[in-house]
Amino acid sequence: MWPAAVTAVAALGSLAACSSPGGVSAPAASPLSPSAVVHPTGGASPLPSSSGASSPAASCVAQVYGRLTLAQRVGQLFLVGVSGDIAGQLTTAAMQQYHFGSLLLVPSSAGVTALAAATTHMQSLGIANDDGVRLFIAANQEGGQIQQLTGPGFSVMPTALTQGTWSTSTLRSAAAGWGRELRAAGVNFDLAPVMDVVPAATASSNAPIGALQREFGSTPSGNGAHGAAFIAGMASAGVATSAKHFPGLGRVTGNTDFTANVVDTVTGPSDPDLGSFRAAVSAGVPFVMVALATYTRIDASELAVFSPTVMSLLRSSSGSGLGFGGVIMSDDIGDAAAVQSIAPATRAISFLTAGGDMITSQSLAPAETMAAAVLAKASSSASFRAVVDAAAQRVLAAKQAYGLLPC
Repeated sequence: MWPAAVTAVAALGSLAACSSPGGVSAPAASPLSPSAVVHPTGGASPLPSSSGASSPAASCVAQVYGRLTLAQRVGQLFLVGVSGDIAGQLTTAAMQQYHFGSLLLVPSSAGVTALAAATTHMQSLGIANDDGVRLFIAANQEGGQIQQLTGPGFSVMPTALTQGTWSTSTLRSAAAGWGRELRAAGVNFDLAPVMDVVPAATASSNAPIGALQREFGSTPSGNGAHGAAFIAGMASAGVATSAKHFPGLGRVTGNTDFTANVVDTVTGPSDPDLGSFRAAVSAGVPFVMVALATYTRIDASELAVFSPTVMSLLRSSSGSGLGFGGVIMSDDIGDAAAVQSIAPATRAISFLTAGGDMITSQSLAPAETMAAAVLAKASSSASFRAVVDAAAQRVLAAKQAYGLLPC
């Protein structure tokens, strides 16, 4: 996922603050910002599992989950892009009706102070509509052309390809600073890092990643080490991250945001290039984003985002599996060209049935259609309701780890 218009300036620009841009050492986090739980290697701590049902974290998740209505549980499964008027009537009405549990910001050059005022309002909507559960508020903040949030208080982030030339300790420190800037603006979820491995010889023809220099480098070991450093730095600032775009977009040519039928004929379930994603999982990344391409050597019949085989590869702890226990999220299935031939309701239900947890939609309209369809099916099908409930608990566990639950 990347912004459809990476140079766009949101309506928030009119609210820009007067402070001067900060460097890597950013302002302290807002008092309203959650505190991340960090394990010794620096990544976000592993999410509570069913085997730890008696732990305080699992108990908190169970308490909150038990208080939520089915509609509220469905809402937790959505990360939804909001318009330029992010504190306006459309967002408020959608939150009240659909209980969306996470919001994705549009590009803004307003700066930290102005954005913080808007995100504070957004959090108030979440708390009011979802029994005190706070929102994940996300942005695509990778660096280079893919830096949605700029202006006073935000550093200019270099491309990931440049970040990949730094030592991992330097990158971790820089990511911690960028994370503190996000936290000061009320943003607690960065849709980064890109873990895709792009062969150097074909980088210029790789539209989604290489052509934009979104990769840390051309080897799974280098990408893995630098991605883990980015994850650890952000986690130390209390910002969740998402490793993307599993199982990798480094060997395709088309960008799934703008092109349908993007196919990878090389990557298999035991491919060495998956090593970068294994490193992210080992670093404790709380989210992994699944791609909208087809991988013929893994599942030739489904886009990865709708493939139980791809989900199993990510979840399984045996064989070639990565053993990921956190939240599996989709790339944009609201507006992306790759899914426009599929009805929105089918997209949402297929993703969840395949084993996904969090649906990403870059705009409100398709998200509303998808949420209504998920709620209707969960209300009429006990087996699908169990799927929804399990996904909601994984999302709530991620929120608990980042201080977003009221216990």
